[in-house]
Amino acid sequence: MRNKVLSGALILALLPTASVFAGGEGPKPLDGSYPIVLNHGLFGWGNDGDAGAIGILDAWGGLDEYLREEGAPVFAPSVTAVQSSAVRAQVLKEKLNYWMAARGFTKVNLIGHSQGGLDGRYMVSNLGMSDKVAVLTTVATPHRGSPSSNALKDDVPDWAEPYIADLINMLVPLIWGGSTQQDVLAVLEQLSTDGMAAFNQYTPDSSNTRYYSYGTRMKYVDYIQHPLMAGSLESICAGGEEYGLGCANDGTIPLQTTKWGTFMGEPNYPWYSSGVDHLQSANGAGLGYLSYDPEGFYLQIATNAMNNQ
Repeated sequence: MRNKVLSGALILALLPTASVFAGGEGPKPLDGSYPIVLNHGLFGWGNDGDAGAIGILDAWGGLDEYLREEGAPVFAPSVTAVQSSAVRAQVLKEKLNYWMAARGFTKVNLIGHSQGGLDGRYMVSNLGMSDKVAVLTTVATPHRGSPSSNALKDDVPDWAEPYIADLINMLVPLIWGGSTQQDVLAVLEQLSTDGMAAFNQYTPDSSNTRYYSYGTRMKYVDYIQHPLMAGSLESICAGGEEYGLGCANDGTIPLQTTKWGTFMGEPNYPWYSSGVDHLQSANGAGLGYLSYDPEGFYLQIATNAMNNQ
């Protein structure tokens, strides 16, 4: 009898190990989530093969693949790199509808970084997509405008604007690809504080969609953790204070302008971190790993969306 009891206990102890070797796996954190759409910002790109030469770099630093591994279908399309949200949102809608129809999806949770969040808002409110986007989460999105856009508009002489714009509009497709015409002046106009005040008037929130937002900031000038953004921290601080948006910023936009819907705060900053800059908040080219845990941050974002879908 004693031998039978010991044998039974041994079998029970080995069952979990046997299931692993048999290829079984437990539940994943994002099981049950609607598909996740990652929409990039200005000068960004996606991972759907339409990004041009810059597509050799991973726009999201592997976050799309990570979220798939955690249990959710993920789509990270490319939209026009330099354009107004009205144009970018139309591109996003067309790609999203095609992707959803091909896979039989009826609703998604959209995560938009920077201008990508504004594209999402425009698409939901003005392009008839409120029944397809259950939760819209924006990360480092300039909902109330960007002082740097104001400065660029004000500081560039009127006579020089069309020449500079034509040069940028010509060069961008060589790197980012895409068939839609680029328009840097349209972007600057939209992302100015006055432009976003108008945008918010004609882009009201939809009652069919839930809105959440997150922001990031750099704590101080640090060229080691923020090699591309540290140099702009102080000028963005000055611009933020001038336009009533405060000093705290991510090297591109003030923290205050990122708040929309239910503001969920900032990522957890490790003790060694000097904060998270604008590029790192999307883990662009994997730069986020220099200062925080981008995978944990986006899992938190996706989990909140799933819990409120």
